[in-house]
Amino acid sequence: MIEPLLPIRYPEKDLFICDFGEVIPKSDIASMEHPLFTLSTKPDTAIRKYEHNGNTVTIAPSAYGRATIHDKDILIYCISQLMAGINQGNEPSRKIRFKAHDLLVTTNRGIGGTEYKGLRKAFERLSGTRIETNIKTNGQEIIEGFGIIDSYRIVIDDPKTKRMVELEITLSEWLYNSVIGEEVLSINHDYFRLRKPIERRIYEIARKHCGKQKRWHIGIENLHKKVGSSGSLKKFKEAISHLVKNDHLPEYNIYYENGSVLFYYRDYQEKPAIPAPQDKKHPFIKPDTIEKAKRVLGRHFDVYALESDWLQWWEQSGKPELQSPDGAFFNFCKARAEKIQGS
Repeated sequence: MIEPLLPIRYPEKDLFICDFGEVIPKSDIASMEHPLFTLSTKPDTAIRKYEHNGNTVTIAPSAYGRATIHDKDILIYCISQLMAGINQGNEPSRKIRFKAHDLLVTTNRGIGGTEYKGLRKAFERLSGTRIETNIKTNGQEIIEGFGIIDSYRIVIDDPKTKRMVELEITLSEWLYNSVIGEEVLSINHDYFRLRKPIERRIYEIARKHCGKQKRWHIGIENLHKKVGSSGSLKKFKEAISHLVKNDHLPEYNIYYENGSVLFYYRDYQEKPAIPAPQDKKHPFIKPDTIEKAKRVLGRHFDVYALESDWLQWWEQSGKPELQSPDGAFFNFCKARAEKIQGS
């Protein structure tokens, strides 16, 4: 039986190897929210367009194919180095230099010839994939097209083996603005041990929306859309069932019930009482209601934290029957907002 997680290839090198010392891996929030990277293991040359809550993203790959979710490891490494430098008071730059060996070890990859050749192909896909979007990063809205990275440079130490030593990547202004605006989130090191592209995508969605809150849920159809999978909903449900069965998603327990996928943060200081799969009395808030609350309350309110507070209130009130859980929750949010604004 294949283990759901890849083995830790370098147990003595569990943390990032770079000039800044021990660095926590980080990813930009925009690409965690939107499906910029393909989950396919074959060259994906189709143009994709996604729309959600007024945000549009059009992704046009080059002849090499669209950048993959595994190619994103390179960006995670660069973002992590850049943030570590900023935290130490260094002047940030769009150009980032690092050693190929350090990148491979850090992202739990092999260090053979195949892996080095794979890096070059990844750079070609990252620089060739063009994006057009109106998503704001650091308060700026860029509508023109741009590459995920602007350019790359590879230093070869052996002309015969073509072994690359030092790498230099110039990030796009869009991605760079995300970093200097601190629109990034830390991710778990075990992210690099997830075998399947779809599991990596599901993890970063959970990290973005659930974070370190007690719980977060989303309808299966909406999650399928956010993941950006080109597979059928049936296949997607099978992937969710695999995650539920093996329970190997970093940081989160995952459950699927009544058409909704529920994520629970493992290290929440108060261990949640997980509802039984057939517990019909447990109030369910529709994802559309969550989105409505976000629009009404504004970006300064954490709707998912309010949902957790509301569920706690419901439990402490003796779990009363509710004719409309969505209406009750929405009124709770408005009352909380009015109380804070009036204080």
